[in-house]
Amino acid sequence: MIYLDGTSFTLGDLVAVARDFAPVAVADAARTRVGAARAVVDDFAGRAAPTYGVNTGFGDFAEVTIPAGSLAALQVNLLRSHAAGVGDPLPVGVVRATMALRANVLAKGFSGIRLETLDLLVEMLNRRVHPVVPSRGSVGASGDLAPLAHLALVLIGEGAAWHGDVQGPGAAALDRAGLAPVTLAAKEGLALINGTQASTALLGLAVADAERLARAADIAAALSIDGLRGSTRPFDGRIHEARGFTGQRASAANVLALMVGSPINASHANCGRVQDAYSMRCTPQVHGAARDGLAFARRTFQTEANAATDNPMVFAATGEIVSGGNFHGAPVALAADVVCLALAQMATISERRSERLVNPALSGLPPFLTRHGGLQSGLMLAQVTAAALTSELKTLAHPSSVDSIPTSAGREDHVSMSMAAALKSARAVELARDVVACELLCASEAIDLLAPLISSAPLMRVHDFIRAHVPAVEHDRSLSPDLRRISDMIASGELESASGLNVN
Repeated sequence: MIYLDGTSFTLGDLVAVARDFAPVAVADAARTRVGAARAVVDDFAGRAAPTYGVNTGFGDFAEVTIPAGSLAALQVNLLRSHAAGVGDPLPVGVVRATMALRANVLAKGFSGIRLETLDLLVEMLNRRVHPVVPSRGSVGASGDLAPLAHLALVLIGEGAAWHGDVQGPGAAALDRAGLAPVTLAAKEGLALINGTQASTALLGLAVADAERLARAADIAAALSIDGLRGSTRPFDGRIHEARGFTGQRASAANVLALMVGSPINASHANCGRVQDAYSMRCTPQVHGAARDGLAFARRTFQTEANAATDNPMVFAATGEIVSGGNFHGAPVALAADVVCLALAQMATISERRSERLVNPALSGLPPFLTRHGGLQSGLMLAQVTAAALTSELKTLAHPSSVDSIPTSAGREDHVSMSMAAALKSARAVELARDVVACELLCASEAIDLLAPLISSAPLMRVHDFIRAHVPAVEHDRSLSPDLRRISDMIASGELESASGLNVN
């Protein structure tokens, strides 16, 4: 059970809820805070004076006062009008992550939501009622309004949702799960949609996947460098301590540990080569920079996952409701853009190692890693695929966070584009993972061609694990299924586990 208290939700919790269907509950202390904040909202709702989000319109209608008898309709109208998303629906895992993050923020006690509404959101997660949420429509300004509105509609028995494998109207999904919709009270519609949780969910899952990919990229690099008969000297820990970057030190230590004891490496100890190409000897510097970028993104996620992003915010201790701008997605947008930049770094250097492996002028191996060149093309297209993916990834690396387009009649005159950045980061992970899969396919073939020499024990375990699922390419065949299998090995974590080392 993961207890939501608004302060301690972690990236591991996010992955557990999104992908492993871990159950959640609102912590007792959080329930007390939620109740106290709700009492403040109820007090303000009974006053004649206008309070934004409680008895006024929204956005450019903030100066329009709403009569007491229409406050519930105001909240329903907010959800209906803001559910204007388009495009493919977000994957169920992302929706679950979004629901968990929003529930955690509500549990923080600054939103003024009622406990019964928060409890329904939590029970939807636990009983696997997953709203259908279009992926496009948020500029990350007053939060991810459109995605969160689609999510929130299901709580009132509208919209569309999955329950298990069945998709249908939100009311039907709730009924199948044994749940009943709520009737919203003052401020609750706004409390459900004012926040960055859709883009933060995408960011968090992208960070988790990219961190796993960074470990796999070190393994791929080590296998390639040994297949290219490169030196281990550039991974001497003293070099990397002298520069001081955390990610660089970790990557160098990984590659060195993976290559230690390789008979292939020992076979060319006196070959006379003075220096390897940058794509080999600068692996720790490039992978390390990417790792440090991902560390920044992780810290941003961790803060935002436990941040109050509502507007207005309810301060129960002083009985105040105060308007601000915590819904602005700038931190998330910047972090998601950094994820794309980090992945581009890892992918571009990986593709260059693949190129060296298939190019006989650079590798000393048979052209395109086939003994039957001409009649067969070998792994020629593995590198071409890596090049195509890398080129696409470079376009995703252009930052979304530098863009802004005013909305809501100019009241929202600077927006973050956090959702666009976060969607890019999710796609960038997929592309970069496939680029590294191309390298692993090529590197494994290079090791085969160097037989009877073998690589180090950890790298041979990786090689043998790949070979158990992807046979050597002795005759031309479609490489697409091979690349998919290797990519899946990376995504699942099986590849790093196969090494037998604790790859950091």
